Amino acid sequence: MSRLANGLTVLSDEMSHLKSSAVGVWVSAGSRHEKAGQHGISHLLEHMAFKGTKNRSAASIVEEIEAVGGEVNASTGTRAHLLLCPYLSKRISPLAIDILGDILANSTFDAEELRREKHVILQEIGATHDMPEDRVFDHLLELAFPGQPLGRTILGTPDTVSDFHRSDLYDYMGTHYRGPSMILSAAGAVKHDDLVALGKQAFSGFDAMESPEPVPATYLGGESRDLQKDLMEAQVVLGFEGCSYKSKDFYTAQILASMLGGGMSSRLFQEVREKRGLCYSVYAFHWGFVDTGLFGIHAATGAGNLEELMPVIVGELARAAEDLTETELNRARAQIKAGLLMGMESPSARAGQLARQKLLFGHPKSLEEMIDSVANITVEDVRSLACNLITGSPPSLASVGPVENLMWVDEISSRLGCASSTNEDQIKVIGAGL
Repeated sequence: MSRLANGLTVLSDEMSHLKSSAVGVWVSAGSRHEKAGQHGISHLLEHMAFKGTKNRSAASIVEEIEAVGGEVNASTGTRAHLLLCPYLSKRISPLAIDILGDILANSTFDAEELRREKHVILQEIGATHDMPEDRVFDHLLELAFPGQPLGRTILGTPDTVSDFHRSDLYDYMGTHYRGPSMILSAAGAVKHDDLVALGKQAFSGFDAMESPEPVPATYLGGESRDLQKDLMEAQVVLGFEGCSYKSKDFYTAQILASMLGGGMSSRLFQEVREKRGLCYSVYAFHWGFVDTGLFGIHAATGAGNLEELMPVIVGELARAAEDLTETELNRARAQIKAGLLMGMESPSARAGQLARQKLLFGHPKSLEEMIDSVANITVEDVRSLACNLITGSPPSLASVGPVENLMWVDEISSRLGCASSTNEDQIKVIGAGL
């Protein structure tokens, strides 16, 4: 790991047995950094990333990188914006880094390209309304973190996206795209010293000032029932406040999610799907953020199964705090370890892993360090965390579809012995008249 004079971090992992590489720039400027009027601007920047610079046309960007067997990609998250170039090469490609630097420093945001991409995003926003499996998670985040950037969709709204101008993009980049908030990360057939030298050429012009941090998130909870009687299936997500990446219990929460609903041998899959046939999809998840987290269970089923389904899920969740076993723990450990190992075998995945760890933990973690974090967790740790999760915060219950017979969130709170949301604004029924 190296640090340039302007604060930009350079990370690399030389995987000398490979003949391909991946290099990318991660910027700590995702949807959580957006003010209310900027909702969706990070995602718009993703769309505009390859639409032309002062030195290259949109066509030239892709033609140049594809001529050396590479490709370009961009993505937006709550915490970071990513530009990545995987390519075929025996050594780090000056072209790939030059293109990344050119995009970040010299994008022109052509008016016609901007108009076209805003239209594309408006279609993307509209498409989410036709996908109940996506909409239910939007509702969940809005319940868990209401009125906060973390509770807003990454896409933005039709009003905010339509109102963006070129000057808004430049202003946002000028505020957040600074050396200390940027990471140049590469993996594969790379040499660290070469990467540092190329990074100095491409990124030394970025400001050395620190970028503003997002406002800490506050979990609330509640219920959103989006009644869509014309749908054949119901989408349901039950959530609780989870653990941040920096919490000592972060990996314990990951283990709990795997034990409860992380695979075909997990408790939820076996009890809900295999034994009872109450749904075709059920799983548990844990999302860690820098200052909080979200633990949840998702199920997709027909309306006729809802009345029986939720009591079973709630019962399995409560039971997890009492009788999870060492055998289940070992199985979950093996699954997480396999995921970590597979993430080390792809240059793109490894470059991303290095950058995310630097953003979240302040330094890249070794494989041994990550495996040790999981290996030292006990059954008692997992049971205790399960108890703390379900009693430490009000639940968030989001549903979309023919969900009239779904158990209400206050009954779930009563069965689990957890706090109830006292904010009436957090109990929403949408489309009740349909």
